[in-house]
Amino acid sequence: MLQNPVHLRLAKLESWQHLTFMACLCERMFPNYGAFCAQTQFADPALYRRILDLIWENLTVKDAKINFDSQLEKLEAAIPDGDAFEVYGIYPAIDACVALSEVLHAQLSGETLEHAINVSKSSITTVAMLERTQTGREMTDEELRENPAVIDEWDLQWEIFRLLADCEERDLELIKGLRADLREAGISNIGIKFQQ
Repeated sequence: MLQNPVHLRLAKLESWQHLTFMACLCERMFPNYGAFCAQTQFADPALYRRILDLIWENLTVKDAKINFDSQLEKLEAAIPDGDAFEVYGIYPAIDACVALSEVLHAQLSGETLEHAINVSKSSITTVAMLERTQTGREMTDEELRENPAVIDEWDLQWEIFRLLADCEERDLELIKGLRADLREAGISNIGIKFQQ
């Protein structure tokens, strides 16, 4: 799948920066899950929202006590089965769940870099798959690298990376600001709008 220099640069960041980066990308993927749930009545998107809110809380509240094992169990029960639905929205919804599970695994293991790279790849895969589906053909990595939607996704990931990389220490205002901006926008990485 598409590689990007941001993946190498993420190694320079600390754990809290990796977790914030992942939370930002999950915030952008949430509308994909929310819209799928609304369309199919599959599950309550509030579950995804609550888990993501706990991740944000853990980043901003000192000594927050969160049982991430329990949250992972809840999330796993709310991941749709790709064979059970005939709508395209199942795939971005699954990608959103996979990304959120990566954040939970990072919280549990303390190993954040690999998970941050995986969330980045998951988000870009969602965009690339939609572009391939809309054109009705396979696209080479070279074609995808020049695709405007893919370029926009990489630009946004770089923007989040740069904001975090500029911090010498955990910046609560920046974290809260990123969360507020992305949540208020309510638009996913593939342009789906969903507010809850």
